[in-house]
Amino acid sequence: MSKNNYIVAIYPSHTVAEAAIKELQQSGFDMKKLSIVGRDYHTDEHVVGYYNVGDRMKVWGKTGAFWGGLWGFLFGSAFFWIPGLGPLLVAGPLVSWIVGAMEGAIVVGGLSAIGAGLYSLGIPKDSILLYETALKAGKFVLIAHGSMDDTTHAKEILNRTNPETMEHHQ
Repeated sequence: MSKNNYIVAIYPSHTVAEAAIKELQQSGFDMKKLSIVGRDYHTDEHVVGYYNVGDRMKVWGKTGAFWGGLWGFLFGSAFFWIPGLGPLLVAGPLVSWIVGAMEGAIVVGGLSAIGAGLYSLGIPKDSILLYETALKAGKFVLIAHGSMDDTTHAKEILNRTNPETMEHHQ
């Protein structure tokens, strides 16, 4: 049973992305198979920074409650400053995929470190460019991965949350 299956959904705001994550959690989806990446530059306050202690994230800024809640049940966290995309917060296995791509010196023309991490998983470059464009626009990208059964289950759940776009990559 291959674990190289991915559902990638784009949401317009952290509120809608958070509702989708809660829907997955309440439906029994394994939160260790879920990643989210995004930023919210439409804030009244500037984020000073964050730190992760004992799987609990502390953030200062308008979206602190959103990101802090995610760090409670998603595995891994990181802050990246990506040229062309700006400051991004990442939670879930995507963190290790990005770091692995950077450590392995995977350089894919025209892609950011986020894109290189996704490309290393076999996600097509044209789809990655769509995800990077969404991030530039302040949207949130949610990634569920696992076996075909896992991703089919995630796709059924996420369909109910009305993402802007959703793709199933195998």
